[in-house]
Amino acid sequence: MDLDRFAADAPADDAPGDARVCVVATRPDTFERCREGFYPAPRSYDRTRAAFDYVAFYRTAPVSAITHYARVVDRVEQTRGEPGPMDEGDWAALIDPVSAERVVVVFEFEDLIPLDSPVENDLNGVRGAWYCTVDDLRAAATLSALRDRAEP
Repeated sequence: MDLDRFAADAPADDAPGDARVCVVATRPDTFERCREGFYPAPRSYDRTRAAFDYVAFYRTAPVSAITHYARVVDRVEQTRGEPGPMDEGDWAALIDPVSAERVVVVFEFEDLIPLDSPVENDLNGVRGAWYCTVDDLRAAATLSALRDRAEP
């Protein structure tokens, strides 16, 4: 059970049901940065150019489920070594393990919204980015159910 859902300061799950969502996988280090309001992606990734209003987070550990989503408020391009939302520690923890790219797009967003019911992993997790609606997230109990509703 995700105790975040019961936190008194958790934002309401009141996003429009038809809003487009990009679902991404996050390791524990990445999810901690998401809690701070940002998620980086190498600029070469298709998701940096795709249109969507929200990002949902499939957590690889400790729960192996989509547990939260957040409304995107900005996209900031940042080059390694230049000022921006990420510092060198963020680059080392978040980008270096997955890419040698020097330019990223940092998605900045509002507070994370915990899902009432996490979308549990009954597959091999989320690879790449999946696109769905907020209603799809709310309705799916498992990744396979979400995958059937999502677009690649």
